[in-house]
Amino acid sequence: MGDIEIIDLNPDNISDYGVCGYKDLKKHVELRKKIEWFQEYYPKGLRIKIVMSEKGGYQGMLEYIPGEYAHRPVKAEGYLFIHCIFVGFRKEFKGQGMASRLLEECIKDAQDKDMLGVGVVTRKGPFMVGNDIFLNKGFQIVDSVKPDFDLLVKKFDEKSPNPRFREDMRESLKEYSEGLTILRSVQCPYTEKNVNAIIETAKDKFKLKTNLVDLKDASDVQNSPCAFGSFCLIYEGEILSYHPISKTRFENIMKKKLP
Repeated sequence: MGDIEIIDLNPDNISDYGVCGYKDLKKHVELRKKIEWFQEYYPKGLRIKIVMSEKGGYQGMLEYIPGEYAHRPVKAEGYLFIHCIFVGFRKEFKGQGMASRLLEECIKDAQDKDMLGVGVVTRKGPFMVGNDIFLNKGFQIVDSVKPDFDLLVKKFDEKSPNPRFREDMRESLKEYSEGLTILRSVQCPYTEKNVNAIIETAKDKFKLKTNLVDLKDASDVQNSPCAFGSFCLIYEGEILSYHPISKTRFENIMKKKLP
């Protein structure tokens, strides 16, 4: 498609384009929080590249950051680390190679900055990107955690140390062994949606008080017990969901858990 343009967001223009499909600053508190977070981490190397179509508008994005600030429970110093990549809010923009173009720009940026390479956490299913696009670009799986998360890396020198998941994730889970807990970070704007509805449902239908933990910075997220990092729903020390879910999905899960 000839009308496609890749645009680098910065603190001056991010409000003009929005993020992750959110565009209305007045309507979407998640967008306001995401922009504040972006402005905080931009000087530390956070970058967001978006795909714009003259006809279709905002059609995709790639977000990455130096590994020491990664909002995932990983050890990835020296690498650029991808938080998310998505293309095709409309079907006709899928399968056009735009995600590949975004990924190539990230790899080039890592090379220009003399980084060790590029890392990413993937998962099977609809919420996170899968392995295929990365494997096709020469990434390799270097670590995995249950239930189905992989850590992939493209190294520029095979002698460089591999990134890895934090080994103490299961230990961190013990902190949340009582009641219902939601962990969230504004890194992912979707963590705002439905949380209030889940808290109200937990109280009204299941007589549960929710411990809502807002993860303040990269260090907090890196110590999360969930491989996604930016969101986790936990009940009595058991992870119920690794990513944001709807109120209805929450109700269905809890009906199976409670007598």
